[in-house]
Amino acid sequence: MRVLETYPRFLSDGDIALFQGGNHACMQEKLGSHVIKRDGIEGVYFAVWAPSAEKVSVIGDFNQWDKEAHVLQARQDGSGIWEGFLEGLRKGCLYKYHVRSKYNGFRVDKADPYAFYGECPPKTSSIVYDAEYQWNDAAWLKQRKKADYTKQPLSVYEIHLGSFKRNGNGPEGFLTYRQMAEQIIPYVKDMGYTHVEFMPLMEHPFYGSWGYQTLGYFAPTARYGKPEDLMYLIDCFHQNGIGVFMDWVAAHFPNDGHGLVYFDGTQLYEHGALHPDWHSCVFNFRLNEIRSFLISSALYWVEQYHIDGLRVDAVASMLYLDYSRKNGGWQPNIYGGHENLEAIHFLRSLNQTVKSRHPDVQMIAEESSAWQNVSRPVEQGGLHFDMKWNMGWMHDTLRYICRDPLYRGHHDHEVAFCLYYAFSENFMLSLSHDEVVYGKGSLICKMPGYDSEKFSNLRALLGYMYGHPGKKLLFMGGEFGQWKEWGHESQLQWELLQYDPHRQLQEWVKDLNHLYRTEPALHERDFQSQGFEWRDIGQSHMAIFSFLRKGFDPKETVLVICNFGNITRTNYPVWSMDNGTWQEILNSDDARYGGKGIRENEKNRTVTDGSLTLTIPALSTVFLKRMNVGE
Repeated sequence: MRVLETYPRFLSDGDIALFQGGNHACMQEKLGSHVIKRDGIEGVYFAVWAPSAEKVSVIGDFNQWDKEAHVLQARQDGSGIWEGFLEGLRKGCLYKYHVRSKYNGFRVDKADPYAFYGECPPKTSSIVYDAEYQWNDAAWLKQRKKADYTKQPLSVYEIHLGSFKRNGNGPEGFLTYRQMAEQIIPYVKDMGYTHVEFMPLMEHPFYGSWGYQTLGYFAPTARYGKPEDLMYLIDCFHQNGIGVFMDWVAAHFPNDGHGLVYFDGTQLYEHGALHPDWHSCVFNFRLNEIRSFLISSALYWVEQYHIDGLRVDAVASMLYLDYSRKNGGWQPNIYGGHENLEAIHFLRSLNQTVKSRHPDVQMIAEESSAWQNVSRPVEQGGLHFDMKWNMGWMHDTLRYICRDPLYRGHHDHEVAFCLYYAFSENFMLSLSHDEVVYGKGSLICKMPGYDSEKFSNLRALLGYMYGHPGKKLLFMGGEFGQWKEWGHESQLQWELLQYDPHRQLQEWVKDLNHLYRTEPALHERDFQSQGFEWRDIGQSHMAIFSFLRKGFDPKETVLVICNFGNITRTNYPVWSMDNGTWQEILNSDDARYGGKGIRENEKNRTVTDGSLTLTIPALSTVFLKRMNVGE
């Protein structure tokens, strides 16, 4: 077995120009390892970017990890790419790159940044791999192209694959991707969610990072199976009419020695000091080659794994040079400001590239600051994301709902404030994993009062969320009131569903999803102010809010009333209502959801004088719809 130096170049001059210009969108097809034939001889072509290397060799199980056996050749075009063809190698070989730097005698064994598969952690070798899978989701992809997500219901169930369900503790307890298809899909479909969002599935060395410290930017984690197994899982979701979003991390990466850090003895992939929050490396967005690497990764998951959308994590940390850094710990940009101009350019390029190829794929930002125009086009000064998580709504709402109901009426502004900016972006309302970890407690535990009051509070909160403008996201376990704070080492508390309060809460969320999907008023104008109109903004200090949601058809109007107080209000007036019959279509206080059923004999009310008088149960959310429009 030998390295053939005369192998015709796998990389064209055009590839190099695009790579160095930050515009190559499929660099994984050129770098990494690829099984090919040369003159009828099968082998593997290797290519790796290491511009400050003095020598690079391929080591693996095929040469007993001999650092001198197979030395790659440096291209003579100044690209910093080392390449070579090893005849006789096949799919499944383990390998790494042994890199000797030009500086300080630095030597290190590195996993392949462009590998499509790797050993299951804690092992760290890359694997020569080319997934072979026959997709069966053509119908889903066809209808996806026709859908207008801005007017569609979008209810997302956020999942951590390692802890949804398990066979036991430790790595041996993980379900495989294929087993998860049997467990998760029927549940998500029955619950009525339109999409799932997976916490990062790219390979990551530390399981406790939940995938957010990624190293395998083109490799799904081997903890749950092979690449084809993940493709099967996504395919099954699509065949069942459920979309798949995935978290994707471009802000930072871990400093494990076999990974990207000091790849060729220099800060090649990283820039500056470790990130103060996560003690991880920050990508060097000043280098065009890094932009090509990351954009190629994003498109790879969309095109090879049929991912329907990417939620880009920690965008705020990318936008600001001084994010979580003290004075003296950062340098201003060329204009003296704290904006990270290179990261801004990268995000715009990323979104424009993905949207130009796949306009039906959703790019979602987890952006926690007040940065403007995150979900607006570049030509409008925006970052070109499709949606942004509404972190302000989440913080204000949880702060409000965690208060004793007795005092909520004095803090109505915490609910009302969101509507001052609710249509400045295309917002997704998120109650995510971040809100149920690190001592914050589970959703049900955040609620005040005795157990029965906690369930009433949570039902009211979730009803308010589904009535409020914006797409929806809920982390697993919140839908049935898991008591324990989420932990990645154990499965959800499914055993709680034997108890009525948990089962009834789950039924409430299921019916909320159904209502949200079938009532155009609750989703058609999520991003338009014309789809919302206050009726009671909390002026009475009774912790009651009421508002109208409107569809494009005037017939499609829903009244949402939230009583966050602990007193049932009789003869509660709603003014300026259209005359006609208003019918209750969902009520969190119904006995079937564990409520007291106070309004069960008041399902219909006729309006003749523009006012609607109702009994609103304590700690409840009620939905009503005008039923005889045009009669």
